[in-house]
Amino acid sequence: MAIDYLNIPSPCYVIDEIRFRKNLSLIKEVSDRSGAEIIVAFKGFATWGIFPVLKEYVSGAAASSSDEARLCYEEIGSPAHTYSPVYKEYDFPSVLKYSSHLTFNSLEQYKKFYPALKASGEKKSAGLRINPEFSEIEHGLYNPCSPGSRLGITAAGLSDGLPEGIDGLHFHVLFESDSYALEKVLTVVENKFGRFFPKLKWINMGGGHLMTRKDYDIEHLIKILSDFRQRSGLHVILEPGSAFAWETGELVSTVEDVVENSGIKTAITDISFTAHMPDCLEMPYKPKILGATDPVQGKPTYRIGGNSCLSGDVMGDWSFDNDLKPGDRIVFMDMIHYTMVKTTTFNGVHHPSIGLWTKEGAFRLIKEFGYEDYRNRLS
Repeated sequence: MAIDYLNIPSPCYVIDEIRFRKNLSLIKEVSDRSGAEIIVAFKGFATWGIFPVLKEYVSGAAASSSDEARLCYEEIGSPAHTYSPVYKEYDFPSVLKYSSHLTFNSLEQYKKFYPALKASGEKKSAGLRINPEFSEIEHGLYNPCSPGSRLGITAAGLSDGLPEGIDGLHFHVLFESDSYALEKVLTVVENKFGRFFPKLKWINMGGGHLMTRKDYDIEHLIKILSDFRQRSGLHVILEPGSAFAWETGELVSTVEDVVENSGIKTAITDISFTAHMPDCLEMPYKPKILGATDPVQGKPTYRIGGNSCLSGDVMGDWSFDNDLKPGDRIVFMDMIHYTMVKTTTFNGVHHPSIGLWTKEGAFRLIKEFGYEDYRNRLS
């Protein structure tokens, strides 16, 4: 049943349960058929209000901090696979408590915390993040293999072998990538780090596996994962973020005013690009709007503006079938993965509510935000 955007509060992130379950079903199929463990990466999707649906399909999560690890432990019901570029001494006991797997970014970090790991007496599995120095990511902001990258240990850095107590290796070099990119990366990883495989229990292939995208070759992914498991004998872990929530929901907004300057009409909405859709400005990329197109001569064309005081809080331009006026709805497509986890309350702008369009065709409000949410972020 189509979402009734007119009867959803504005602004609001709305997740379509049917589309969400479709993604989850595909991810579970890949896991079942390939033998790989696939967990959700909280850095891409952490809307715990719908974890009851998520838990029907997956049983774990990847965390990058003690708070994310705790969220996994308390809301999914299992300890997290945790990696952080650095761990802090005061925080490490919490990381230990809420994690089953801990991956370290450097040998120095591992050596620093290995005594605490060993002394805990708990069964925790330790790993190292590796940097294969190969990635097809073109946008530098997201490329962990850029020259001088702070992320992961190169093959040269492990010339003396693995330290005592290491069970696994972890790499993350993909970004919304296909299985053929993964295949190339695996060739490099095996060439550079394969000599360690007989000593290990697992390998974590990180995120960026956009297996729920329409043109993704699922059969190829299953084959390369199955073949790798057979060759290496390792337990394989994947932790995609975008794939779970890809194209599962929208950000619903409302036009509040239309202004014109130098012949450009700007529709100012009740959302902010910098506060609520930061990737649009960071990447940058232009999101799709329901019922709108790239500029077409002769059609009503508008730039879309945010409601913060940042001059650059604008995006555009789009053409619409009709002139825009206050009260019209603007629906930004595919705004659930990575967008929601990066939001802020900059300028004190009203943070969008979060809701679920249920499989029965009804809207359920999960959370709405008020003054206290803004006030309690600072002191």
